[in-house]
Amino acid sequence: MTSPDDPADPAQPAEEPGEPTTYADRVYRSPGGIVGGVLLLGLGGWLGIDAILRGEGRTPWLALAGLLFAVPVVIAFTVRPAVYAGADRLLVRNPFRTITLPWGSVDTLRAGYTSEVLAGGATYQLWAVPVSLRQRKRAARQQSRDAAAGSFGRTPGVTGRASGPGATADRRAQADQTIGDLRELAESHASRDGAQGEPEVRWAFEVIAPTLAGAVLLVIMLLI
Repeated sequence: MTSPDDPADPAQPAEEPGEPTTYADRVYRSPGGIVGGVLLLGLGGWLGIDAILRGEGRTPWLALAGLLFAVPVVIAFTVRPAVYAGADRLLVRNPFRTITLPWGSVDTLRAGYTSEVLAGGATYQLWAVPVSLRQRKRAARQQSRDAAAGSFGRTPGVTGRASGPGATADRRAQADQTIGDLRELAESHASRDGAQGEPEVRWAFEVIAPTLAGAVLLVIMLLI
């Protein structure tokens, strides 16, 4: 499941007339991934620190090397992933890379078995927007019930949304909702002057370096 940290419209007009319009990023993360990561970090930290303090022989060093390797990996795949949608660009923070995509370079976004953005002839996964087939099936069943209710004379809901006075709940799965929102932002902001440019990819060395150091130290300790 993915939820925006800032559900407000990303376009926030400035209060003073004549001032340039300011925009706040809309941020998407996976709450389930963050919760799972925090639990793993807590469990691993408890076991690792206990082994360091109470272990004998090589055990403390193996535990230290294991923590140095495992902690960055867990953070990279659970806590780090995020998608920032601003006025001029889409910033995708994946486990080991950060991709900056001006809206003008985005060809399309799609959600199949994974969420992806196509830009500059390349495809980038959105780790912060996981696809849940269970949610998708549940949403399909709800849409079928809405359609059946409409066929019996009740007010049919708008496709993909709940029916009823003032009801705007989206019946799609969370990932499909997010991709739909991002697709709308791409279409509406692609023509902005500041949204032009080429995709930029930066490797997350702050995650890669300690992971490699921990892996090397762990191998050395196992071979000694």
